[in-house]
Amino acid sequence: MEQTAERKKLAHVSSSPHFRTPVTTRRLMLDVVIAMIPALLWGVYHFGFYALVVTIATVAACVISEYVYERCMKLPITIDDGSAVVTGMILALNMPPQIPLFIPVLGGVFAIIVVKQLYGGLGQNFMNPALAARCFLMISFAKPMTDFTMPGAVDAVSSATPLAVMKAGESVSLTDLFIGNISGTIGEVSALALLLGAAYLLARKVISIRIPGMYILTFVVFMLVFSGHGLDPYYLACQVCGGGLIFGAFFMATDYVTGPLTPAGQMVYGVILGVLTGIFRVFGASAEGVSYAIILSNILCPLIEKYTVPTAFGKGRYVELTKKLLVENKDTKHVAKEGR
Repeated sequence: MEQTAERKKLAHVSSSPHFRTPVTTRRLMLDVVIAMIPALLWGVYHFGFYALVVTIATVAACVISEYVYERCMKLPITIDDGSAVVTGMILALNMPPQIPLFIPVLGGVFAIIVVKQLYGGLGQNFMNPALAARCFLMISFAKPMTDFTMPGAVDAVSSATPLAVMKAGESVSLTDLFIGNISGTIGEVSALALLLGAAYLLARKVISIRIPGMYILTFVVFMLVFSGHGLDPYYLACQVCGGGLIFGAFFMATDYVTGPLTPAGQMVYGVILGVLTGIFRVFGASAEGVSYAIILSNILCPLIEKYTVPTAFGKGRYVELTKKLLVENKDTKHVAKEGR
């Protein structure tokens, strides 16, 4: 009787998914928030308390926008899954430290309602909401979005970012780039803080190294070939640590919704990201290009997945057997016809 029960249990086939995990969306989003805390803390320490105000205001705008929209449209309230908080933090960490508050707040509303909710909510948006909002703000408010200050600086325009300095042919301090003693956005200045957060995400298995690893490797190869500096390790290290490359590679390009799911697709995705970022930095008018590279790559994701979906188990063998049976059946009918 026991053996029969066990056989019935093994023979039972349920509908998919066949493998489940206790990890929830809320847990994943909490891990991402925790991973961004070192960058946020450094931004507040480096730029002052106003950086924290910008972050709180942006997160609040995202959460409230999601709640109001879902309430008005009579949809289930999903603010407790933490995705709006993550969007708000990513957008805030991409803001200049002295940005007027209404700009990131407007960006938060745009990210949640236009890019996320109008396309069906979490899991339906075709591009990263925070980056789409940043690009929207860059187009709408170009001057305040590119005014960067160092702590204690009076003239925001005079404080150029390290990437802008390198693009002008001058050298920068790699130590300052790595630690974060530079001008830039709130969360992008410290490579060390971002790498600490990235290590946490990798340790928690929230992300894999495929996309960020291939992204950074492809970017380095591109700069090696096209930057005009040749094999200059110092220059290459400054390019990797400067701007939003590390932040974008580990925190934005790895977004589950807007990135490929197939392993091969993730590798292709990383290559495209690296090439586009290199093109924008070397040949573009701006010294940066991570946000636009990720947005464009998001749009290409359906095409990438179409050509990188692995063949279903046994599919190739099934096709071969089908062709063989058709040929044998045709030969059998031909012989039977001649036999008559």
